[in-house]
Amino acid sequence: MGEDLTGVRLRVRGETVAEYVLDDPHVDPRWGRRPYLHPVRTLAGVVVTDTLPEDHRWHLGVSVAMQDVSGTNLWGGRTYVRDAGYTWLDDHGRIVHDGWLPDGSVPDGFVPDADAGDRDAVAEGGSGDGPGDGGFAERLRWLDPAGATLLTEERRVEAAGVAGRADAWLLDFGYVLTAPVDRDILLGSPATNGRPEGAGYGGFFWRVAPGPNRAFTASAEGEERVNGSTEPWLAMVGAAGGGRPYTLVFAGLADGDHWFVRTGIYPGVCVALAFDRTLPVPAGTSVRRRHRIVVSDGELTRDEVEALGPVLTS
Repeated sequence: MGEDLTGVRLRVRGETVAEYVLDDPHVDPRWGRRPYLHPVRTLAGVVVTDTLPEDHRWHLGVSVAMQDVSGTNLWGGRTYVRDAGYTWLDDHGRIVHDGWLPDGSVPDGFVPDADAGDRDAVAEGGSGDGPGDGGFAERLRWLDPAGATLLTEERRVEAAGVAGRADAWLLDFGYVLTAPVDRDILLGSPATNGRPEGAGYGGFFWRVAPGPNRAFTASAEGEERVNGSTEPWLAMVGAAGGGRPYTLVFAGLADGDHWFVRTGIYPGVCVALAFDRTLPVPAGTSVRRRHRIVVSDGELTRDEVEALGPVLTS
């Protein structure tokens, strides 16, 4: 894909660290069209995301998606059907950008930092009502196959430096999903529809760049031990772009959330909203989440990740 799909860039310390794609024409409707971040880079320029990979064409960089939203597949790909397995169905919806929120607007439950000194100010040609170099806020709609609105979303994304570290930056990603006033919505996953083996994916998802990788938490290491865990943070160490190492540190599980992690058949990390049970969103109510991800050059140790604690939780 050689053309420019977005004018939205996130910059930290003068470096472009992420690009935001609002609507990619290369994404087949069966792959769950939605906005996403890609490429995401370290400050040294190492790309740490993947999009449209051959193994799962519906994995789109960094995005929010669910495989079962009251019967609509907004993840993409085949739908897991109880007692039948993965099946191609005509059940694919899409998530669409519905406008930028005013500068300074934040989703409920998202508290911006008082110190934004490491953020660049305003994007070239930007204004108070659109994205800037340091981030953006937007409104989205989650649509069923017929185009009816299942959920509205308010999303805020910010990029900032990490104090005391010249090799790392922070992605602050918050979103609020709100059900229509006249309809209850139920969020599910392949696991809640009968798939075994901890396949409860759906929520904030980061498809990691190809290459060798490993995942660990404060007390465990390896896919089998960290998948399904509920520890406060999870780290993924990888090597891409000619073997240059990097580390991604994820935080932001809410009550009931689990880490969904893959390092074998593909590399990816998801904050799973319906890992082993469905998540109801009663009519007119909202689900709120905020995730903080440190993107660092080099291979961080467990002690170095622990030292990031205030960055991940403040």
